[in-house]
Amino acid sequence: MNIKSVGFVGGGRAAKIILAGWKQTGTLPEKIVVSDPDPAALDALARLVPNIETTGDNTVAAEQEVCFLAVHPPLAKEVVPALASCLKGQQMLVSLLPKLSIEKLSGMLGGFDRIARLIPNAASFIGKGYNPVAFAEHLSAEDWQKLGELLDPLGETPVVKEPTLEAYAIVTAMGPTYLWPQLYQLKGLAESFGLSSDAAMEGIGQMVRGSVELMARAELSPEAVQDLVPVKPLAEEVDALCQTMENKLSRLMEKLRP
Repeated sequence: MNIKSVGFVGGGRAAKIILAGWKQTGTLPEKIVVSDPDPAALDALARLVPNIETTGDNTVAAEQEVCFLAVHPPLAKEVVPALASCLKGQQMLVSLLPKLSIEKLSGMLGGFDRIARLIPNAASFIGKGYNPVAFAEHLSAEDWQKLGELLDPLGETPVVKEPTLEAYAIVTAMGPTYLWPQLYQLKGLAESFGLSSDAAMEGIGQMVRGSVELMARAELSPEAVQDLVPVKPLAEEVDALCQTMENKLSRLMEKLRP
């Protein structure tokens, strides 16, 4: 791997997902430094990946070849400007935050513009994520290749236009949270109906994958696809859920727009 050292400013869920993905795929960089003010968060990551370095000093993490900005968005205005003196030369900053554009980040960093933005997906934890990325125009093809080599073990990393990242945040990053409660409930019911845990997981997994493939390839309208299953025991509840999703996610998108 061309990139030897990586830093994380912020040791929360995003750092955990990425570190676990690298560990799962055997692609951990040689040096990893994670900074966070919470010792418990750092201890948890050190148990996950024992060889990482942990610190309460963000500047130490920011001085690595690639620095992942992984703080909670409300903290960015305080944390980001303090990193300006650490970022120089051929370093790269990869922001995992929605809302803050590359242009705004560069302004907060005193003009540093070697920036990419990534929207991580939870399945990166096992190397099966879908992680859209956008690059600053000043990054070269070589920079793209280096970052791609670093990110590819986490799953698919499509290069997208920056203005689409907030939509991906709602659809691909938060999307599992709309489905997991229902899928876990379905698994529990399947087991109560007599299926083993393994059989329930196999059936649900194949059902979900096949359903998405059908949506993509059947060349049918949404109504026609849904009409392929004649019995819809939750029709009324699903209609209400879909309306709730539309209302809440549309409002969230307005808040996330840069």
